[in-house]
Amino acid sequence: MVILYHCHNKIQEVVTTKHQKIDVDKNVTLVKALHNLANQFPNEIIVWCHLDYKDYLDLKVIKTIFHHNKIMLSYHPGDHQFLDERIGYVEESVFININKKVSYPTWQMSSAVGAIHATVLLEIKNSIALDSNFDYYLNSLAKLAMPLGLFCYSEPRLLSGEMKLTNSKADMFTLFKFVKQHYKMRWVFLLVLNIWLYEKKIMLLPFLYTFCFGKRTNISINLDAITVQSSKKGLDKTTIDVIIPTIGRKSYLYDVLCDLRNQTQLPKHVIVVEQNPVEESVSELDYLISESWPFKILHTFTHQTGACHARNIALKQVKSDWVFLADDDIVIENNFLAKINHTINQFPYKAFTFRCYLKGETKVFNKIIQWGTFGSGCSIVNMESLNGSVFSEAYEHGFGEDSDFGMQLRNKGIDVIYLPEPSILHLKASIGGFRTKPKLLWQDEDVQPKPSPTVMLFQLLHKTKTQQLGYKTLLFLKYYNKQSIKKPFKYYRAFKKQWSQSLNYANQLKNNF
Repeated sequence: MVILYHCHNKIQEVVTTKHQKIDVDKNVTLVKALHNLANQFPNEIIVWCHLDYKDYLDLKVIKTIFHHNKIMLSYHPGDHQFLDERIGYVEESVFININKKVSYPTWQMSSAVGAIHATVLLEIKNSIALDSNFDYYLNSLAKLAMPLGLFCYSEPRLLSGEMKLTNSKADMFTLFKFVKQHYKMRWVFLLVLNIWLYEKKIMLLPFLYTFCFGKRTNISINLDAITVQSSKKGLDKTTIDVIIPTIGRKSYLYDVLCDLRNQTQLPKHVIVVEQNPVEESVSELDYLISESWPFKILHTFTHQTGACHARNIALKQVKSDWVFLADDDIVIENNFLAKINHTINQFPYKAFTFRCYLKGETKVFNKIIQWGTFGSGCSIVNMESLNGSVFSEAYEHGFGEDSDFGMQLRNKGIDVIYLPEPSILHLKASIGGFRTKPKLLWQDEDVQPKPSPTVMLFQLLHKTKTQQLGYKTLLFLKYYNKQSIKKPFKYYRAFKKQWSQSLNYANQLKNNF
């Protein structure tokens, strides 16, 4: 491990973990120095640390966290990051609202303290311009490489103890430059629009400044040559329970159970929660008893409908190391669970979402990456990580419960990893689901909420204020062509009422659950 200490954008000293000083050219930029060290020490972790935090740097924890080479860590003490919070106007992902108390997935890096393996720097050295601004370069690197398989985190364990804060924050010109170089051009216009709408400021000069720079989104970065060989060892074979909520899909569920029966590695338990709102009804799943199954089936029948409620019932019955959250209308290959077991041991993370595709659908994401959402019917989670996590019934019969569940995991320091393989075919059965048409709180309102209050609830709970406002602008623009009011000012007044109605009911849901 090699540590670069810096202050006032200048190199102060470079040492090894054995306190051996390394001679370097102190006249080069910090970014150039980082790459020079990667060339000099191609098999080492390169650490950077501001001189103010030298006494607080925990080198031992870095060795523990770096269990493979495709990791980038950083931490900025204090509430803000390098980029202005207005980045939320153009960034919709969950990687913006960082929980500073836990290891949290994000591309937002800091010059305060951080670490990256030399092999990553060597792979991208000819792809990204070596900016003179160290913070800008670190954020650019992570923003471009995170979707390509670099695992990036805000990691509070890098520093320990009480310390003074060192400010390093981008100005408005730098923010606009970053948006221009890392997003499509329309987001630059939306950034200008949002600042004008919600802050009554005209950003003409920062906007014009962006035309001095080209995009970085079309550059070529390939990290596939860096193999992920984790130093953390898992179990040779883990036990897996499967939970399946179902409603009115007897034949589809049977096919799923047959797929599970034919697995080369069998689940220990299959937990089925069957729903039927008709009070006098009884279970229609006769084959659960009439046929022989190579695993134990735990069957619950309830008249209360709702996938959130059903999954929570099932989660209480899980007894294995891992739980596979499945839908009742999927198709999996007979080595699906065996592949999962192999992946769990190869990548010692605690939550995975699998590629879930429709027939004829083209694969979009081909790499193992940090995932910005969570699939409630196509994920597997370690049971120890689920302590206290439930599917919030505030989202019942709406949308967003799976994304909310993913956020519960991330806020506990559990990253959600996307796996392109093994994959799941989703049949999208035409029966079942929400066909019972439960009555919603806002169903009889003359002014119907827009967006759905459950979607708004997710925004309130897990997005920054600027992200919420940016979403409002996008919804306003996208919804215009889909509604009947064509007079712009009349539409604006109607939209304001719908948005207000959505906020009202979202807050009711927030307070009631």
